[in-house]
Amino acid sequence: MTEYRKEYERWLNSGVLTASERGELLGIREDEEEIALRFGAPMSFGTAGLRSVMKLGIGCMNTYTVAQATAGIADLILSENGASRGAVIACDSRNNSTLFARTVAEVLAAKGIRVYIFDDIRPTPELSFAVRELHCLAGINITASHNPKEYNGYKAYWEDGAQISPEQAKIVSGAISKTDVLTGAPRKDFDVAVSEGIVTVLDREFDERYLSAVLKTAIQPNAVAALADDLKIVYSPLHGAGRVLVPEIFKRLGLKHIHTVPLQMVADGNFPTVKKPNPEYADVFALGIEIAEKVGSDLVIATDPDADRIGVMSRDKDGKFVTITGNQMGALLLDYVIETRRATGTLGDDDYAVKSIVSTDLAYRIASVQGICLHDVLTGFKFIGGVIKDYEDNAKDGNFLLGFEESYGYLFGSYARDKDAVGAALMICEMTAHYRALGMTLCDALEALYRKYGYYKEEMLDIYMEGLDGIERRRRVMERLREVPPASIGGSAVVKIGDYAKGSVTDLLTGTVTPTGLVSSDVLYYTLENGNKVIIRPSGTEPKIKIYFLFHGEEPERLNKTLAAAVADAKRFAE
Repeated sequence: MTEYRKEYERWLNSGVLTASERGELLGIREDEEEIALRFGAPMSFGTAGLRSVMKLGIGCMNTYTVAQATAGIADLILSENGASRGAVIACDSRNNSTLFARTVAEVLAAKGIRVYIFDDIRPTPELSFAVRELHCLAGINITASHNPKEYNGYKAYWEDGAQISPEQAKIVSGAISKTDVLTGAPRKDFDVAVSEGIVTVLDREFDERYLSAVLKTAIQPNAVAALADDLKIVYSPLHGAGRVLVPEIFKRLGLKHIHTVPLQMVADGNFPTVKKPNPEYADVFALGIEIAEKVGSDLVIATDPDADRIGVMSRDKDGKFVTITGNQMGALLLDYVIETRRATGTLGDDDYAVKSIVSTDLAYRIASVQGICLHDVLTGFKFIGGVIKDYEDNAKDGNFLLGFEESYGYLFGSYARDKDAVGAALMICEMTAHYRALGMTLCDALEALYRKYGYYKEEMLDIYMEGLDGIERRRRVMERLREVPPASIGGSAVVKIGDYAKGSVTDLLTGTVTPTGLVSSDVLYYTLENGNKVIIRPSGTEPKIKIYFLFHGEEPERLNKTLAAAVADAKRFAE
């Protein structure tokens, strides 16, 4: 009998399953592939926590694996004598999120750890803020962000409000491996824990603290109110956690014409109006655009289910709604924040911004011309949070201006350590009002940016590798590229190779090897002779390889052709 079949039978005969859970497992008894997928290997706990489909099995999200992971977090908290400081728990609108959040609370309470838990769904950035505001040692958020409805996830945060470090993740992973998934994580009844005072439920009053912190990031707090009679925005939370606080932040800015998408204002983990609740995809804006055309809206804005990512569509010169990509928005916001702070006398000589290595090089150009320090970090907002922490811990001069990733995530101010769609909604609204006062749309502002700094275009290619051998296939792709790196991509020679797993950058023209200066990560970074860049890495949350293209040029048509050739050529990487 295979090991995965043994584990399956152990679950089936454990006596701890409910009748419906036992029925679920009996239903796959003759499906060997499904059993192998669920029981072949446990989920890997990393800095991004856990993420998988919601099914029974060690490789899936269910109350047993959630409890097991929480036992590992509890051990980490107790090792730091943090029971009295405790942890705060939040969740989004996904199916089972509330159930999983209560499971977390029950396991922590059983360990004698103080717990704060929100009374309803909340944005991920509010969880990050709450960890800092309540002086907790840890935070746990139940969310799978923008993944399809079948998924859920588990994110762990530490006292600075950022997700846990690689070292902490290893400690938690080790504790998890020593905890029996079915019986190793005792729980204290939730209602009993509340009555005893070990669990405190946070209600809407706490939102006021968070909203106050967000509002302080406004640079021109009266800009929206000055145009309130004319400015119009359509907003959708895509059935998620932004449905209360994003409209509220608009109101507090003075926006009068806020049009929501009624069907998508309903919190629903099945996300019935979209294929994937991801604001990176244009199709999720369809219902919003219908409303926008009727009311004459300037923007259509959407946030993902846990309200940490935000997508925007703006009118182009022909009045048609087009996507402002994550990279484009990051560049627009960076330029706006710098220019406006300088104009208002609130820009310091040592102020700084942070972006991920896979985000647009236009940010480098802006920062260079504007004389602003721009830090480059690995993908993951915990690394952006790490730069902020380094400045604070070492009393470095300079205020944090903006952190962003190409995947539609932005943060202003240091009240949180994760991307914040609520805060981004504020700044995007303010920026829109600023340009509207100048007779410009965001598309006009973007074109002006390109005319000033040159044309930049980015693209991402997703190559899915699912199934039992998906992890191994992704590993082989990265191994093969390390053994036989491409000599050219899209007709342009590769002149530098950055291997972030080894922590080195090799200049192929001179043979010089320099350190990346960043922690180890499974990323390959190719710089081409024309200055463009291609980056490849396995996704940390989905079964796919991600290839990023960061290209620039003086003329848009030629740039598009150069980029298209590189994308077509890079598809061979996964062959």
